[in-house]
Amino acid sequence: MKVATALAGLILSAVGAARAAEIRSHQVDWKRDSSLLIDPAAMPKLPTPDAAKAASNAAGLNLSDIQGDILIGMKKNTEFFLFFTITDVAKFKQKLKSSVLPMVTSTTQVLNTANPISTMLNIAFSQTGLSALKVAGGLNDPDFSAGQLANAVALGDPGSDNWVSAFKSTSIHGVILLASDTTDNLQSTVASVRRALAGTINEAYSLNAAARPGSMQGHEHFGYLDGISNPAVQGFQSPLPGQAVIPPGEILVGETGDDVQRPAWAKDGSFLVFRQLKQLVPEFNKFLSDNPITTVPGLTKQQGSDLLGARMMGRWKSGAPVFLAPTQDNPQLGADPHRNNDFTYAAPGQTVSDSTDQSKCPFAAHIRKTRPRADLGLPESKSNSHHIVRGGIPYGPEVSQAEASSHTTKTERGLAFVAYQANIGNGFSFLQRFWADNSAFLHQNTGFDPIVGENGGSPRAVFGLDPKNSTKATTLPMDFVVSRGGEYFFSPSISAIRNTLSA
Repeated sequence: MKVATALAGLILSAVGAARAAEIRSHQVDWKRDSSLLIDPAAMPKLPTPDAAKAASNAAGLNLSDIQGDILIGMKKNTEFFLFFTITDVAKFKQKLKSSVLPMVTSTTQVLNTANPISTMLNIAFSQTGLSALKVAGGLNDPDFSAGQLANAVALGDPGSDNWVSAFKSTSIHGVILLASDTTDNLQSTVASVRRALAGTINEAYSLNAAARPGSMQGHEHFGYLDGISNPAVQGFQSPLPGQAVIPPGEILVGETGDDVQRPAWAKDGSFLVFRQLKQLVPEFNKFLSDNPITTVPGLTKQQGSDLLGARMMGRWKSGAPVFLAPTQDNPQLGADPHRNNDFTYAAPGQTVSDSTDQSKCPFAAHIRKTRPRADLGLPESKSNSHHIVRGGIPYGPEVSQAEASSHTTKTERGLAFVAYQANIGNGFSFLQRFWADNSAFLHQNTGFDPIVGENGGSPRAVFGLDPKNSTKATTLPMDFVVSRGGEYFFSPSISAIRNTLSA
């Protein structure tokens, strides 16, 4: 408890005995012997504290001032999203500084394996939230300023009829993200936060989420391993083979690579895109079962269905890319982070991929649509600046036997999609609108992204799913991923919370 004692002393000197007593009353056991993060072998490893310190020093990043969720990616074990509206601005600012700020987790704390935290807490604010707090100066991001509801049609959503009611306005001021390794730890912290902010906010909406159990940890509800292709941010981690290396300013405001003018207080913050994406898993599985690929010799019907799903995603469920394992899964390849991302869609030595060959991977495959690699030319650092760090997590229960038998979703499940970037229009919004939803990207008759592409609720045509007939169109009769809405937020630096948002 030496760390807790030291922290209490610092708080005592900074805010006085009364404030320190109040903070202690809201705290739970923040330290434990194991990490709150999952660590699937196939995912890129987080850097050690020493490696991160060396990298951040070289790049001039202050990882102790950057909120912890921004750079770590899709590694949380269990998570709770608390969306709120501020009802008493003066009291909220007071509580934000005295009670919530000491609980906000930095990147350095997340990486501290020698003294791991029990629960991670981050906080972010919408445009209406910053306006309510009377934060001066806009952030010069049109998507953020307008809010996600205004972008619904542009993103391909069929209006907002399917949206969670809380997202059908711009009344949500902020979101608190809490993550831990156990439900008990998480709920204790949620209760602590609610007590701390009582009388200052209304809870507009909340969502529980958790990594899937057992061997499915790290996989989304369709069954595919997720998070492999997150980029390596300079100043934070060293890249694995095939991992995109991006300047910190693609994710962090005010850093190298961000050329948009921002107010000084916004430095080292990041725009958080939240989307609740419902997944129709029984219906997706039925579609695969009804439409197996039959043109590849030697495959059983089940293998043909598995191949169709892999070509829609661009990866097998193990994480093995179809470009390297074109006809059958290779779990050993999928589990190896030094091999499962080491490809460009081009032949060895070539800087541009073949514009006609879809035999190994369709142009429309989800992972190819959202990261085209050599389709745009190499080196990727010069041809593609549209990267995001995804930090999402599954929500909802496993598919029941009744659902599987009836091929019908009865209980909602899906992905709590979280993405960080320094510019929403250059990040998430660009990927969704101009790549996933663009049936002519990169070539005519490519089709929509079969996983997250949207066509206003109408059926979508996808080409190239049959490896022997790239001109054959496959019509997806429904969206297997249904947007339930969301909002755009700004996740400020810890010093900005202290000096600007709670001032």
